[in-house]
This record gives sequence, structure tokens and C-alpha cells, in this order.
Amino acid sequence: MGNTDKLSLDRNFCVIMAGGVGSRFWPESRNSRPKQFLDFFGTGQSLLQMTVNRFRELVPMENILIVTNVLYRDMMLEQLPELKPEQILCEPARRNTAPAVAYAVSHISGIMGRRMGVKSIADVDWESDESHANIIVAPSDHLILREDKFIETLKVGLQHIADHDSLLTLGMRPTRPETGYGYIQLDGVSNKRENAVLPVKTFTEKPNLELAKVFYESGEFLWNSGIFLWNIRAIRKAFRTHQPTIADVFKKGDEVMSTPAEEAFIQEMFPTCPNISLDYGILEKAADVRVIYADFGWSDLGTWGSLYDLGNKDEQQNVALHGNTLFYESNGNVVTLPDGNLAVIEGLQDMIVAQNGNVLLICRKQHEQNIRQIVADVDAKFGGQYS
Repeated sequence: MGNTDKLSLDRNFCVIMAGGVGSRFWPESRNSRPKQFLDFFGTGQSLLQMTVNRFRELVPMENILIVTNVLYRDMMLEQLPELKPEQILCEPARRNTAPAVAYAVSHISGIMGRRMGVKSIADVDWESDESHANIIVAPSDHLILREDKFIETLKVGLQHIADHDSLLTLGMRPTRPETGYGYIQLDGVSNKRENAVLPVKTFTEKPNLELAKVFYESGEFLWNSGIFLWNIRAIRKAFRTHQPTIADVFKKGDEVMSTPAEEAFIQEMFPTCPNISLDYGILEKAADVRVIYADFGWSDLGTWGSLYDLGNKDEQQNVALHGNTLFYESNGNVVTLPDGNLAVIEGLQDMIVAQNGNVLLICRKQHEQNIRQIVADVDAKFGGQYS
């Protein structure tokens, strides 16, 4: 490659995770068009397009990879015409986030090997500066309100992983006891300043409300943003150490990754990977995990409640996202309709009213965590026609 500067742009890669269905946003988010493809705020850009665009300053377009389900390949290329088909990494089966990240890392390993003129990934010296690559992993459906501060935080992270073999995540300063997010416990809280790189003590999946209150009041916990940074040597070593089964699957493809033969290999071998999350499979087990204390206006847009919190509210604290709505003696509601449709809402409080195609959902905001189960019940009773 010639250039051995570990922070040169051509060494930066971004892996965008875009294989989810977003069932908590049903019926707006459906199997046929999941939430990452939707424009919730009328900006003219889907969440996926916004995500890709925010990384352009740090990552060349040719180094942006999208990991998604094979069902969404054509939709990806339609929304992102600047990407080549080989930048869309299609999972033939859903196997959670650890195999998805391992797939992307193996693909990038193949790219680095070919840049170095090496035929097989197995022949690359991953201790050499020439093989160094920085990798950002990010979800496709999050909202970043202050993108200038986000870029500033990522630059701190890229500098850290250029110099250290840490696994790095971005932790957000919590603003409330939230049960919909995972939490990161800091190993000491004395240096809690913005963009500080701090050691991690524990990861905790979504807690109940009582525990979330304890986390929030203790000052020791950050929200887990699901955005990660590491260099290629560190993450390859982490998979070999903590998920050898997954590492062995992709090792069988050392000679084909980032070649035309990759797709056939993935079709055959990817479904043999265990179904395990990146947090549980790698991060909870690794020795050197660190977090950047960040604050750039983040939401994972995981629920209708998060959309309500971010939406423009009228005098009665109602949010109308799409379509036309008239409210009478109603407050605290969030409503979305197909463009051109009208809803007249009278006497409702703190409700979700969402119409999409052949489905109308009316649900209390405080019960929105039940929507996933509602979707499962609908599928069980009516098959897939409403999902």
C-alpha cells in the first residue's frame, strides 16, 4: 500500500449493520420495508442514507460496507446507488450481530490482503503496519443530532485504536432511567469528561425500571450506543480467543474473501455460525474493552416513544409525523398516517396511532414494549400478510 500512516483515510472502514426488521416500529416498519429504509422526519433521506452520509468525512465511500439480509440487497442498491454491489454483504440467514461483524471483518481482511499482494488472508502478517486497518461498526437506524460533535468523538476513537488494540465503544451520558437501552458500567468515574477514553467494568442488557433508576442515579453507567471501533488485528484476535467457532468458519474462506467466490462461500458457511450477539459473544469476555464518554445528541430510534420525544409537539404535546391530523381534547399522542390521509383524534391521551397500508395500530405509549409480542401474535393468527 505504500502509505503506512495508520490514520490515512484509505485505512478507515465503516461497517453499517442494516439487517434488522425494526418490529417495535410496526406497522410503519414491515418485513418488506424495515425502518432503516424509512424517512421518519420528512428530511428526504432514510435513516440508512443519513447514516452513510455522516461517515463520509472519515471513510472513503469505497470503504463503506453494509451488512444486511439478502432480502434487502436490491433496496440497498436503490437507496445507495453510489455503492458497488460488492459493498453490500448479504447474510443468507439471521445469526445475530457477532457472525455479521465477523463476516465484515473477514471481507475487510481480504481487501487488505489483496492490497498487499497476498493471495490468502492466512499469509497476511497482522502485526505489520502495512496490514493495519481501522474499523467503525455502527447501526443503520440511529439518529445523531450533533454530527459535528459525533465526528469529533470518532476522531478521538480512531486515534486510540491506531495506537492500541482495545475494543472501543461509544457510551452516551444518560438523561433518564431508560429500560430500552443497554448500559455500560465504568471502572471508576473520576475522569468522566467528554471524549475521555475510560475502562469498562461491565455490560448490562436492558434493565427493568428499578434497576435503570439505580444505574442512572449512581453516575457509574452510560448508555450503550452500539457504535464500536477497533483495529483489524484486535478484532481478529478477539474472535479467535472468544468465539473460535465463528473464527473457524471464516478461516475456511481465507482465499476467497473479497473475490467473486465470496458469495458462494457465504451462502454455504454463514448459516453454520452460532446465533450470538457481539456484546455477549465478544465484548463481555474481552480483557481490554474501553468506552468513550460521549454526548452528541443520540437516539437509537428503537420505539415510538423515542420518535415522540424527538418530534415537534403542539400546545397539547401531540406529535403528528406524517399525514394530516386534527386533535381535540387530546394530549401526549404520536400519530403517523400515509400521506394524504386524515385522522381526527378526540379525547385520547398518551397513545400511539399508526397506520401503514392494511394495518392500523392503536396502543398506549406506556405499553409500546408489547408491540413485538403483538407482531408475533398477528403472525401466528394471520400468517405473514400483516408483517
